[in-house]
Amino acid sequence: TMALNGLIGTGVPQDWTTHMIGHELTSLHAIDHARTLTIVLPSVLRELKDSKKDKLLQYAHNVWNITDTDQNDDAIIEEAIKQTENFFRKLGLPVSLADAELDAAAIDPIIKQLEVHGMVKLGEHSKNDLAVSRRILERAVTSHA
Repeated sequence: TMALNGLIGTGVPQDWTTHMIGHELTSLHAIDHARTLTIVLPSVLRELKDSKKDKLLQYAHNVWNITDTDQNDDAIIEEAIKQTENFFRKLGLPVSLADAELDAAAIDPIIKQLEVHGMVKLGEHSKNDLAVSRRILERAVTSHA
């Protein structure tokens, strides 16, 4: 409701990269949308961690209570992503293309569909081009946790 009507995103830059790549996974492989999001999100966060650093550090602290000040920022962010993957797994959800019985051969058709549908500049600053989408999908082939 609040998420679906857009109210919670009002006045805030929004990144729909995960969502749009997920749509193509659903379309091409009949994977329900929730599962496509859990497949793609960890790889999006890893690929875009530098541009999303501040938000990911907040996420690590506020959601996963990761407060170890002895770790560098990259280690904290990676731990938060791993915790996210573990949470998805506990729910029985896939966190990689391999978990959905797909491999690297699935990438080219997804990229083609993103292009066909005009999804060539994704992200809150429209900087996630098809090359970025490809790197995200390459990361998503196997789990990192």
